[in-house]
Amino acid sequence: ADEQESSVFQPVKLRNPEFVEAMKELKADLMVVVAFRMLPQMIWEIPSIGTFNLHAALLPDYRGAAPINWVVMNGERQTGMTTFFIDKQIDTGNILLQESMEIPVDWTAGNLHDAMMVKGADLVMRTIKGLEAGELTPKQQDDSLYQHHAPKILKEDCRIKWDHASETIYNFGRGLSPFPTAWTMLEDQNVKIFFTKLSELEEDGEPGQLLLRDNALFVKVGDGWLEITELQLAGRKRMQTKVWLQGIREIPTHFS
Repeated sequence: ADEQESSVFQPVKLRNPEFVEAMKELKADLMVVVAFRMLPQMIWEIPSIGTFNLHAALLPDYRGAAPINWVVMNGERQTGMTTFFIDKQIDTGNILLQESMEIPVDWTAGNLHDAMMVKGADLVMRTIKGLEAGELTPKQQDDSLYQHHAPKILKEDCRIKWDHASETIYNFGRGLSPFPTAWTMLEDQNVKIFFTKLSELEEDGEPGQLLLRDNALFVKVGDGWLEITELQLAGRKRMQTKVWLQGIREIPTHFS
């Protein structure tokens, strides 16, 4: 920070009068917000050009706190990023630039996050340069394109329902991996499920029932079976399921 002569402010409250005054004294033309909570109007209206945000989806679709998780959970094959001017409502301001990107079918939310981290930095820089040169025309969002909400995800939202369809659970798991992570119960302990594979097994069974076949662990779901490939038991490290199976004497019978 010293080399760039940058200042770092860490206010407990964003409405702190001393912090607001310090921001005004910077006489900034533009402010950029990435991965932050809602700013009070007294802050975002300070710069002469405005304050823009980088959102990890193609607005107005997937407005909300967790767009990266939700697009993967919903099985989307395409998403993108948006820079937009902040206004009084959440994720509703005028759009500056957008960039689309594909989501490979085996990507987790973590894979998508890491790819967006690089592409998002580039989009922010292009937005800054475009505004500086006066080449960008902010465009109002078309609310009719707001099809999906992407709210904050709580732990209770992450429990797997084994009676759902295999593809639904597959997408649910990778959309919550590596964080906040899908989970289930094994007897009385919590088990995090990081990744599964679609399976062509055709055995009968009840949802949640476990089956060991060729040193692989399968779980019965609403329309077939899924292979559990990565998991983490309470108090243990994340591991490949094959490794876990080598260390247990008796194969459990059910997830619940």
